[in-house]
Amino acid sequence: MPGGQRTGQDRGQWRRPATGLLIGLAVVAVLFVVRWLSPQGSAGAGLPNAARDFATLSISVVIESLPFVFLGIVLSIAVQIWLPEGLLLRRLPRNAMLRRMVLSMLGMLLPVCECGNVPLARGLMVKGLTVAESMTFLFAAPILNPITIITTQQAFGWDNNILAARIVGGFAIANLVGWIYSRHPRPDELLTPRFQAACAVADHHDGRRGRAARSVRMFVQETSAMMPALFIGAALAGLIQVAVSREVLLALGSDPVWSVLALMLLAFVVAICSNVDAFFILSFGATFMPGAIVAFLVFGPMIDVKMLALLRTTFTAKALLQVSLLVALSAAVLGLAVNYVS
Repeated sequence: MPGGQRTGQDRGQWRRPATGLLIGLAVVAVLFVVRWLSPQGSAGAGLPNAARDFATLSISVVIESLPFVFLGIVLSIAVQIWLPEGLLLRRLPRNAMLRRMVLSMLGMLLPVCECGNVPLARGLMVKGLTVAESMTFLFAAPILNPITIITTQQAFGWDNNILAARIVGGFAIANLVGWIYSRHPRPDELLTPRFQAACAVADHHDGRRGRAARSVRMFVQETSAMMPALFIGAALAGLIQVAVSREVLLALGSDPVWSVLALMLLAFVVAICSNVDAFFILSFGATFMPGAIVAFLVFGPMIDVKMLALLRTTFTAKALLQVSLLVALSAAVLGLAVNYVS
């Protein structure tokens, strides 16, 4: 291919994600400026209550999640470009089950919530992890990261074994998902065609480019993929929170079965970061049974509307539906077991 034609194509491929990135950053900057300049309590004063609540909740999800998304992208770039080739994969056990167990514990080294783990998992797959291994990491890391463990302990202490049930339950469910999908006959079918193409390009990447230039290019591409998903997920979270009555959820809190299902629904709706969700749900502790609290703390970091939007950049809709049902069933069983044991 002539050098001029190839250069023109490269520039075109660069401009498309760069334009999306600039638009996304501009939207975020506007949100921050509006939040900063608005007097206390006056933001959205001219809007109806429902619209004001929707805007406040959606913006809050974006602002809370954005730093972790960027941190995850930076870690992903470090893994793909700056880490010596094969360094991580060579140190993982050869046994498939042990390998997934070690990957599920990797979150203990990374203070990243579920938002940032998606771009990081994408980078790990590009480096050679299987789909099942990346799923194990994705679902375990938000619960087993050090900040999540510390905040859960600060919120609940050792009462009703909520902390222990969250750690053990998150580890077990993540490895169950990894084991089930490790037996999938065609794992590539679980990935979107666009992400498969990105993996193929990465495998045959032109090594003549400097690492710094490749890092900037990858940051633009990953941010452009993540930002629209984050905005859509935040908008859905805000919309559902406005539509769902919390009074109905509270009325279900004393029933061992319905309390679990109600708080799982709440976890799916509020889409709150795993690093702070323990303090959010602490206010429900006097109303809901311990198993319901555990189900909230396990299901939310794995599956919520924001997380599904981010995961859709990598996995097909069919795969996400299947894994969502599997995680929901497992979290419900865990919550019911805690309720009946407590």
